[in-house]
Amino acid sequence: MLKKTVLTTAIAASALVAVGQAQAADYTIDTEGQHAFVQFKISHLGYSYILGSFEEFSGDFSYDPDDLAASSVEMEVQVDSLNTNHAERDRHFLSSDFLNADEYPTATFTSTGFESTGDNEGVVTGDLTLHGQTQEIDMPVTLMGEGDDPWGGYRAGFEGSTMITLSDFDIDMSDFPEAMHELELYVTFEGIRQ
Repeated sequence: MLKKTVLTTAIAASALVAVGQAQAADYTIDTEGQHAFVQFKISHLGYSYILGSFEEFSGDFSYDPDDLAASSVEMEVQVDSLNTNHAERDRHFLSSDFLNADEYPTATFTSTGFESTGDNEGVVTGDLTLHGQTQEIDMPVTLMGEGDDPWGGYRAGFEGSTMITLSDFDIDMSDFPEAMHELELYVTFEGIRQ
């Protein structure tokens, strides 16, 4: 389940929303500087929440403020990088009971469209592949800001979140309360213009 979350769904979504550049530009997500996160939240039995993240992922995006529909994003997440700060639980999540990371080591997101919903906001649509299943998802995204950095580069930052139903990706949650059948995927990141 985390895997989805990680994916980049959010990353993809946010990348498409940007609107301040004078021309189309390509960006690489800054994972080395710890300025990008793929996180998730899922109910624990309806009483509390489990929070987690995927520590290893990569991605690129392109956007044109004058033609947002032509923007695009691709992302790949290493499923076994899942971390909920509880080693035994992480092993269970990565087992064949849930994400089956041995058989499905990566999750991917590829955008297929973007619709602006207001200043610096929009909804990115794309194909999320998780647990061997590909489903179309929508993610609302927001441009956090963009501009020059102190090292001579140019950056743009985004965030986005969406709810994912685990059974859509053939992850069986039937033995668990309904509150655990979906999770919230949250992504925030900076991209460095290439």
